[in-house]
Amino acid sequence: MYWTLELASYLEDAPWPASKDELIDFAIRCGAPIEVIENLQELEEEEEIYEGIEDIWPDYPTKEDFLFNEDEY
Repeated sequence: MYWTLELASYLEDAPWPASKDELIDFAIRCGAPIEVIENLQELEEEEEIYEGIEDIWPDYPTKEDFLFNEDEY
């Protein structure tokens, strides 16, 4: 399983919290690439409820990871 920012962006509007099956269904309905669906199918826990993309991809970059000062603009 591998994630990129582009692949993870397809799950930004997912109905969080969600189960694995709900996320797969959402990815199919929104036309996400097959890689997103394959990554979701590789999740181990069938019944686990995921609160956000960070539960799926622990290394998901947050705003703090970028050196961008919003106050300057």
